[in-house]
Amino acid sequence: MKLKATMVLAAAISSFGLVGAANAATELVIATVNNGHMIEMQKQTKVFEAANPDIKVKWVTLEEGVLRQRVTTDIATKGGQFDVMTIGMYETPIWGKKGWLMELKPDATYDADDILPAMKNGLSVDGKMYAAPFYGESSMLMYRKDLADKVGVKIADKPTWTEVKDFAAKVHDPKNGVYGICLRGKPGWGDNMAFITTLVNTYGGQWFDMKWKPQLESQPWKDAISFYVDLLKTYGPPGSANNSFNEILALTNAGKCAMWIDATIAASFVSDPKQSKVADQMAFAQAPTQVTPKGANWLWAWALAIPAGTKKADAAQKFINWSTSKDYINLIGKTNGWATVPTGTRKSTYANPEFVKAARFAPAEKAAIDSANPNDSTLPKSPYVGVQFAAIPEFQAIGLAVGQQMSAALSGKTTIDKALKASQVAAEREMKKGGYYK
Repeated sequence: MKLKATMVLAAAISSFGLVGAANAATELVIATVNNGHMIEMQKQTKVFEAANPDIKVKWVTLEEGVLRQRVTTDIATKGGQFDVMTIGMYETPIWGKKGWLMELKPDATYDADDILPAMKNGLSVDGKMYAAPFYGESSMLMYRKDLADKVGVKIADKPTWTEVKDFAAKVHDPKNGVYGICLRGKPGWGDNMAFITTLVNTYGGQWFDMKWKPQLESQPWKDAISFYVDLLKTYGPPGSANNSFNEILALTNAGKCAMWIDATIAASFVSDPKQSKVADQMAFAQAPTQVTPKGANWLWAWALAIPAGTKKADAAQKFINWSTSKDYINLIGKTNGWATVPTGTRKSTYANPEFVKAARFAPAEKAAIDSANPNDSTLPKSPYVGVQFAAIPEFQAIGLAVGQQMSAALSGKTTIDKALKASQVAAEREMKKGGYYK
């Protein structure tokens, strides 16, 4: 009797052990930014977990600035707090080169060759991919075709800044609440400086020469900033020095901007009748060029990467395979509608007739992304990777300092020459501190 009871107990323990082992799923901790596409990805996590019952996903969702701070600290210390991180095109080449990220090795079904070349290149170091793009963007010109028709102007697919200024002059009508052009002015390395850097690039300028010497008092910078300040003071809305993406989006959707050059992601909002009073009138062209087409439009991606500190690399790779795949894009298209899919990452998205029909901005968006080259974005040769930024750790501090000076010049608190001189001094100080030169 005692032996039988012991056997039953042993069987029960063994059975419980098996059940316990089956339930011991790998917990994957993912840090991400609180934007719409990422929040939607969290809602779809159940689909991934159903296909991978041995993996449970835990989300840490943060505002952009806090996210950058948390993931940078974690990865630099190899803290292992996160198994998947949402990072951008700025961090990826820096961290990949330092060995802080694992090389991505998706399987054959993932079809890495379907990723748009500009995105793949911007997230790779020496041909190795260190992050996979969840959504990507460039910048382009969005304008009101009704106003162009009214003054008899045809906007070219690839306009020049001279043509843009001429159009702004013809349609600027502040008494009736229409401004010739709206552009970012709020200071920040990824804010006003994202736009301003593309303007400087197309004027033939660069951040640093091949010896890493800052070039902020060079002629192209003077020409570009003089043009920018004059353009916005004459044909922009009041308070432009405080305007960022969201402020200009609101102005554009209210019909107050004849033109806006900004992120391609904005096209889906300004052409949505639920959000924009002038949705039917909006048309799209490439970002304007001037001396050179190089670097005239920026390149950015929110991407997913695996930090070197994780002990769950296989599960992390599985999640990245799923969330940045063609299947995921199709899932969102079928669930929420094709106008809501994360764009800017895959060739197949732009070859999909359902997407092209739902997103009339798609051809201009893809052309902008395809033309951006982070490895060759300036007329003179530059030592850095990046279109609207330089992928070096010092750039955040430099970009912020210069952004504040440009905003001050725009608001009239300082002159352009003084702003550029102060910017040069700040940049030289950071670069010397970083040991780039003496």
